[in-house]
This record gives sequence, C-alpha cells and structure tokens, in this order.
Amino acid sequence: MDVSVLWELWSLVDLTEPRFCVAVIAIIFNPFFWNVVARWEHRTRGLTRLFGGPYVACYSLAVLILLLNVYRSHSVTVAMKGQSRWDLLENLQVYYAGAALMAVGSLLVISSFLALGVTGTFLGDYFGILMDQKVTGFPFNVMDNPMYWGSTANYLGLALMNASPIGIVLTAVVALSYKVAIAYEGPFTQEIYRQRSQRCKHK
Repeated sequence: MDVSVLWELWSLVDLTEPRFCVAVIAIIFNPFFWNVVARWEHRTRGLTRLFGGPYVACYSLAVLILLLNVYRSHSVTVAMKGQSRWDLLENLQVYYAGAALMAVGSLLVISSFLALGVTGTFLGDYFGILMDQKVTGFPFNVMDNPMYWGSTANYLGLALMNASPIGIVLTAVVALSYKVAIAYEGPFTQEIYRQRSQRCKHK
C-alpha cells in the first residue's frame, strides 16, 4: 500500500478520543467477561445454584451477553459517527462491498446460532450442558468459529458502508479480541469433552 494512503488514514483517526476508547473497552471486555464468568461457573457451579438449574443459568448469561453485545455495537457506531469519514472509501463499490460483508457476516452468525442452539452458542458446555456430537454442518464445514468471524465481517462491513477509518481500526480490535478468546476457549472446551469421554469409558 502507498505510504501516502497510510499517512492519510492515520491523519483521520484519533485514538485518544473518548468515544473511541469506550468502544475499545466494550470490545475487549465482552469476551473477557463471558470467559471469566463461564470458567467460574464450570469450576464452582455458582450460577447454577443461584438460578436453580443449569439451563436457567445459561439462558440468563445469554441474555446478559446479548445486552453487552448490543452496547458494544452501539459504542462502535457512536465512535464512527464521532470521527472523520475517509474520501477514499466514499464510493458505491466500497459501499456495496460493505453491504455484502454484512450480508455474509449475518448469514454466518445466524446459521451458527441455528446449528448450535442457545446453549451451544452461549457456553452451555461450561454449565454441564454438553452436545451429543460435534456440529459439522454449515457453516462449520466452511470455517472454524464462524460466529466470531461473521461478527467481525459485520463490523468491517459497517465501517466500509460508513467510509469510517476509525471503524476499520475498531474492526481490527474486534478480530484481535476474538483471536485471543478462541485461543482460550478452544482448548478449555476440548478438555470438557475429553473429561466426559473419560467418564463414559469408566462406566
């Protein structure tokens, strides 16, 4: 990429602007929160005892995660509106590319949810609600962690449709936060199912 283009991009973003900082905190906090809470639940069954059962506890956490995600999306939108648009992105091709990314991202998120269900999507494994077998149909036969990458595509699409350089920066933060979450969630979830397999062998 031309250095002048990078310089122009850099000149349009303000990484100290309060609304940008709030959006970054919201992006990073969400996966950190649900991983900490879910691991605490797996270790102590604290939420299960509080709500009187694993399903009610899992659904309650799901509602809270959804609310946090709504706030995250709101904070990203506010941050984008508060900073400059980029003339380089102000054309129909970029706008339609953004719309296409949002369509693909939404397809990945919705189809992932339909394939996993509420408990499969919202960390039911950590509550002891285990799936009978690994989901291998669409979109999991296309990529790993399609819900995370679909969500990332949505944010990138939104940034392009709004010609927002700060939106592109925030999308990179989203992708990085999901990458870290996957690194922690993947092995832990595999260990949960490995332990179940071991228990089944000893029955």
